[in-house]
Amino acid sequence: MNDLTPEFQILKKGLEADYQRLKNRIRVLRAQDPFSDPNRANDNAASDTEATEESDHDRAEALVAELEAQLSQVIGALQRLETNSYGICVICSRMIEMNRLKILPTAIMCSTCEKTQQERQ
Repeated sequence: MNDLTPEFQILKKGLEADYQRLKNRIRVLRAQDPFSDPNRANDNAASDTEATEESDHDRAEALVAELEAQLSQVIGALQRLETNSYGICVICSRMIEMNRLKILPTAIMCSTCEKTQQERQ
């Protein structure tokens, strides 16, 4: 295991907790999705029930997609911690400000590069 600074160790613990929270939330949402019921196709539900299930499914899918995007960012941050590239801006290769990492531990750019990227969009 890498020798992490105490600050990075704290951030890693937070990222690991975020990982577990996101995985659990995704699992719960998928279980609550009406389309996950194998008997759903054979239930002969009324059209209003069908519409509600369709809406609930769409909502669950949208939430799962957002949570999976967040999970991907968390996994990336944990991988960067393992490869000693965590906290280094992918644009300018300078260290990302610790205050920024404390607020957004999945950050891949320093504040300056992030601002420049946003101005270009």
